[in-house]
Amino acid sequence: MLFNWRVFILLISVYAIQAALLFYTYQSYMEKKYAKITLGFGLLAVGLSANAAYAQDTTRTLNTVVVTASRSPKKLSDIGRVVTIISADEINKSQGKSLPQLLNTVAGITFSGANNAPGISTSVFLRGASSGNTLILVDGFPVNNASGIDGSYDLNAFSLDMIDHIEILKGSGSTLYGSDAVAGVINIITKKAKEQGLTGGLQLTGGSYNTFKESASLIGRVKNTDIAINLSNTDSKGFAAATDTTGKGGFKKDGFHQRSASVNLSQNISSKFILNGNLQVSHNTGDLPYGAFTNDNDYTYKNTFLFGGVGAKLILPKGDLNVNLSQNTVQNDFNNLPSDNYGTHQVTKNTGRITNAEAVFNYELNKYLDITSGAAFKYSNTSQYSLYESTSYPGVPSIIKAGDAANNIFSAYTSLFFKYDIFHMELGGRYNNHSKYGDKFTYTINPSLFLADQFKVFGTIASAFRSPSLYQLFSQYGNPKLNPEITTSYEAGFDWEIVKNTLSFNTQFFKRNTKDVIYFFSESAPPYSSFYKNGQGQKDKGFETELKYRDTKIHASAYYAYVTGKLTDETGVQTSNLYRRPKSTFGANISYDVLSDFEVGVNYKYTGNRTDLTFTNTGSEVITLKHYNLVDLHLEYKATKNLNVFGDLNNVLDTKYVDWLGYNTRGINFMLGARYQIK
Repeated sequence: MLFNWRVFILLISVYAIQAALLFYTYQSYMEKKYAKITLGFGLLAVGLSANAAYAQDTTRTLNTVVVTASRSPKKLSDIGRVVTIISADEINKSQGKSLPQLLNTVAGITFSGANNAPGISTSVFLRGASSGNTLILVDGFPVNNASGIDGSYDLNAFSLDMIDHIEILKGSGSTLYGSDAVAGVINIITKKAKEQGLTGGLQLTGGSYNTFKESASLIGRVKNTDIAINLSNTDSKGFAAATDTTGKGGFKKDGFHQRSASVNLSQNISSKFILNGNLQVSHNTGDLPYGAFTNDNDYTYKNTFLFGGVGAKLILPKGDLNVNLSQNTVQNDFNNLPSDNYGTHQVTKNTGRITNAEAVFNYELNKYLDITSGAAFKYSNTSQYSLYESTSYPGVPSIIKAGDAANNIFSAYTSLFFKYDIFHMELGGRYNNHSKYGDKFTYTINPSLFLADQFKVFGTIASAFRSPSLYQLFSQYGNPKLNPEITTSYEAGFDWEIVKNTLSFNTQFFKRNTKDVIYFFSESAPPYSSFYKNGQGQKDKGFETELKYRDTKIHASAYYAYVTGKLTDETGVQTSNLYRRPKSTFGANISYDVLSDFEVGVNYKYTGNRTDLTFTNTGSEVITLKHYNLVDLHLEYKATKNLNVFGDLNNVLDTKYVDWLGYNTRGINFMLGARYQIK
């Protein structure tokens, strides 16, 4: 672990400022005898006092309070961003889906692999950016995969029944969240206690591909202790993940089994001090094809996602101080048995660990100005083992030790949030010191105007620094000479609440310029090496527009999103490289309460033409994937006060399409379920 005295001095300065403000606040509190502050219950989230109470109302208005955009609770009218909220009600009505399938219905998000065979890894493309440019949070705690190609986290690890609501910030969040939030942030906020007493829940679902899921939950508050526990078990026989082009048939089914658990505990030591803990674990096993268009009866995998976080929160008269420590571990084991059809044996074992420590201070300086200031430390390492052998080749293992593939980063940041009449401004900066790349500075400038109490117009200029992943640096394809990516993002848009609490319309235009973009390169001539390298840059641009309507019976929305981008390699040659990402997507969602206890929902999404890259013996080839339309149907009936039954019919039109070249997608399929609440 490398030490930098400048960082040490900077961190001490930040903590000194925070301590001075704390002391000043404490004195003011004692002298003026402030009234007792009402405490919001919930799990601390890396400086976010994020809890379900901030998103109980499923109506998204400019008065809706969110935490992800500013790391403190603020109305949407007070921040210069459009934040998408997937409410608890929407999640409850999506229990027949996976988390990637649900997020795939959001404007500007494409999930490659969401509708492939159960358990297949997915990739999230937010505004066309690669997966590693979107930061995933659980209750505000960052989760990453240090052993992954780009460091991104597979969202199949999360079961929907553990989630209360989701906040999605589109656009750069690197000043407040660090190097992984280049394109945006997805904050998964788990279920927590809302009232005294304990309540339980049971849910059973079953459907196509012999898929069955059982889950149980216990949530409540006992005096000063909040408890939320969720357990789930999913088993699916699946279907053949790889596409059969042989014409002979007989490709085996690729099954999937997942066991997951979520535990949240929060203890109110006093009305002003909270301790909390969060544990998430998911263990998955299953079968895989050996590759695209390939049948293999003996290729299996198991992976474990383990996340744990603890924190403390001090409530102040005009702010709060949050201190957090978390670690997430991802372990992947792949095994191709010697008895397979090819006479080969392949074993891969990868483990990635990331430790995060952070202190965040939020303070209201006066009625015009708020400050968010913090310091963070992140340490990442990975160990990797791979062996390939056959009857004619004994094989030599490739080994990467955790101590050899590691880095760390110190950060200190401050954002000022100014509000005067109709004018709002966020001005922020972040100092980063990376163990390999040294000092880097990023910034955010985000002015906005709030007009006529219903119309917000905004613009943003922000920068981001993203270091190469450990895989890109140290794996067999790694390049230790890689430079970090430096991105400048531009955004402008408006959010218009046309009819208060009923009809809203928003549009955002964005542009993202990245220098020293990292990409995978394969030589087309001897020695045919493959490795990661830096290109000159990447330029992406696009826009999103969305219309939402809601009354007592109908909830409806429609959106259109467009993105395009080009990579310029080190020689100046430009290519369109947004593989598996459509230029155009269009979607519509409608939910109608036919009766007080019976609801019908329809979801439609059009995905435009995409390209995918396939590698051949002589190099690579770009293939065009045709556009497609998907329609899903949801029915839900409230049989009793405590019992709901529901059914999903997905891909109603039985559309045949390719999402990922060489792999099958789901045809028409169904899920039936029942949810019982014990109160």
